[in-house]
Amino acid sequence: MAIRGDRGAVPRVVIVGAGIVGCCLADELTARGWTDVTVVEQGPMPAPGGSTSHAPGLVFRTNPSKTLSEMASYTVEKFSSLHVDGQPCFDPVGGLELATTPARLADLHRRAGLAASWGIEGEVVSADACLKLWPLLDRDLVLGGFHTPGDGLAHALPAARAQLERATARGARCVDRTTVTGIEQRGGRVTGVVTDRGTFPADHVVSAAGFWGPVIGRMAGIDVPLLPLAHQYARTTPLDTPRGGAGLPILRHQDRDLYFREHADRIGIGSYAHRPLPVDPFTVPRYDEAPVMPSSYPFTEDDFAPSWEDATALLPPLAKTRIHEGFNGVFSFTPDGMPVLGEVRQLRGFWLAEAVWVTHSAGVAKAVAEWMTEGRPSVDLHECELTRFETAQRSPAYVEERAARQFIEVYDIIHPLQPPEQPRPLRVSPFYARQIELGAHFLEGGGWERPHWYEANAPLAEPLTLPPRDDWSARHWSPIAAAEAKATREKVALYDMTPLRRLEVTGPGSLEFLQRTTTNNLAKKPGSVTYTLLLDEAAGILSDLTVARLEEHRFQIGANSPADLDRLLRHAPDDIETRDITAGTCCIGVWGPLARDLVQPLTRDDLSHQALGYFKATQTHIGPVPVTAMRLSYVGELGWELYTTADLGLALWDTLWAAGQRHGVIAAGRSAFNSLRLEKGYRAWGHDMTAEHTPYESGLGFAVRMNKGDFTGREALEALGEPTRRLTALTLDDPAAVVLGKEPVYVDGLPSGYVTSAGYGYTLGRCIAYAWLPPLEPGTPVHIDYFGEKTAATVAQEPLFDPRMTHILK
Repeated sequence: MAIRGDRGAVPRVVIVGAGIVGCCLADELTARGWTDVTVVEQGPMPAPGGSTSHAPGLVFRTNPSKTLSEMASYTVEKFSSLHVDGQPCFDPVGGLELATTPARLADLHRRAGLAASWGIEGEVVSADACLKLWPLLDRDLVLGGFHTPGDGLAHALPAARAQLERATARGARCVDRTTVTGIEQRGGRVTGVVTDRGTFPADHVVSAAGFWGPVIGRMAGIDVPLLPLAHQYARTTPLDTPRGGAGLPILRHQDRDLYFREHADRIGIGSYAHRPLPVDPFTVPRYDEAPVMPSSYPFTEDDFAPSWEDATALLPPLAKTRIHEGFNGVFSFTPDGMPVLGEVRQLRGFWLAEAVWVTHSAGVAKAVAEWMTEGRPSVDLHECELTRFETAQRSPAYVEERAARQFIEVYDIIHPLQPPEQPRPLRVSPFYARQIELGAHFLEGGGWERPHWYEANAPLAEPLTLPPRDDWSARHWSPIAAAEAKATREKVALYDMTPLRRLEVTGPGSLEFLQRTTTNNLAKKPGSVTYTLLLDEAAGILSDLTVARLEEHRFQIGANSPADLDRLLRHAPDDIETRDITAGTCCIGVWGPLARDLVQPLTRDDLSHQALGYFKATQTHIGPVPVTAMRLSYVGELGWELYTTADLGLALWDTLWAAGQRHGVIAAGRSAFNSLRLEKGYRAWGHDMTAEHTPYESGLGFAVRMNKGDFTGREALEALGEPTRRLTALTLDDPAAVVLGKEPVYVDGLPSGYVTSAGYGYTLGRCIAYAWLPPLEPGTPVHIDYFGEKTAATVAQEPLFDPRMTHILK
């Protein structure tokens, strides 16, 4: 059933852009009953001149992102059902990714694991098998390949035409050669789209303008964080060598940043090997002013010359051809390589569907259409939401540098912990100078420099005996992490928790608002702390929060991302104020059996278990520094999170450090922290659970209070049956084995789920992995595929460490 607009009728929607995304979205919306849809396009139909008009159409579905893989799979499914003039809109010729180096071959095994995790058929094949699939290959260069028979070629323009025709048959309309000149708004809502041919009233406007997204965004007063870049594509003259039959698979030679596809008797070659070629979207010519079309720039032969050499080396028959035609085609990159989707809170009804490749186009359109008509997408979009970027990550300089780096690294082998190089450092805690002195090894998240271990603790690691690691799992890791975990369990450690997002909600209606918004009961006395969940209407977990009631009408919230603030602001009543206080504050986690010995002498207040129990908070002083002390522990040991203002942060660190010397205090990093939290079974939102998961199957039913009154998601929770899957703790049988996350898990020899997060449990002496699996009894044997090798694991009983909570409750 279509959701009605404020006028009581089907909402009026204007989609800006008739490329593949706009046409897909028009089809998806009208199929759901939103038939008052107008697609506005500045170029001529059916090839309006944006990125869709030149897209080579290669669809490789396997991606480290489950979301992108699912979107690509839907694109294949949908396009396979479309035909134009009797011709299919998708050719399932298959995909082949080549390895010409041992590192790439290992990575292809990892990709095969990703495919199995996401339900995509694929296998690593021999060099001889690659030659049978692509007879033009130089067999001596190839070590093997990853073959995905369901991948193939999307014919973007016919697919766009087919979907637009279906949409218009349902009532939509498309007006081409119409240039958008403004976005009308009133009272914080969009009201229409102004063009050179008049104004189109609208209840919803979707910017699906591709690399013109920043232009449309500026009209609406919105910064769209994407950078248009030119990408080289060329076609050869005809081959005079038999190709071994029609329908060669789409081909990637990622070791040289190249891809290939057939064009009848010619070969198309795409290259990411050249220098980034940024394009200013505000200077892109209009269709009638462009030499070819707005998205096509002149081919720069010098940039392509090295790629031609690499192409002819891989495919020797190409040496008898030459480049017949080429162009530099413009498309969009974001700072993290993901699309930008969602409704803008500051301008209700204004949506973005930007930085989307043909590969994911139908999947993105389906998700956005569901979001608009039903209030939530059926696929988790937290990696794609426009709210994911921090304020510090939205500056033009940041977007340009990171987006250009995404282009350079598009085919690179990227480790899941590998941090971007520049611009860094961007955000640092008040303890940064001390961390440098201690030899901190920093990785980055959310723009923050995060210590993962400290070289000052290297002597503590020397006596430890740890199993050797393979090259992949040894990257961005140090045995020092084991020493830091051990010191936390045995003595006391300081953890920089400053990057933990902190929100403040104040005002007379704060409690009632948070009670309606979250799952747990927050109606407790000031000084209480509660772990709770943000759910959507279908009971999917949007985030997990730690809410401290510091005063009757003042709450401090530990949150996950900028999206949490955005969600609260969207629904907050007028009598409360919600703000992000992260930048002006800082936090040190003081944890370990000697934590009280360190902290108690520094304050006059009683920090005993009787005076300040677990999940309690108080205002106190640590030495000269006023702090909010919260009795929390995400490492499974006694301790507190100590919060103060940023200007006093260094004084707090120095006070704790000086007092802790007699207790053997150390600074510890995120690597040890992750190990300790896995041993305790604490979930990490965005990894272990997302909007696709409910509290009960995630093992978080304890954070739900059905008897507290109504809250978002309550009705859906009541309707849930017995879970058919669970977030399951696994321990690897071999103490030397390690997995990192996203690997497929096999039960009785069949792929049955995937790992969410994993790490070595130094206290337990083996790797811990959490995975989504069918309900299994503790002790059930399973296997995890790690780079093509089956690693034995066993379902474990939670929590793995200190089930009686004796380490914390003392």
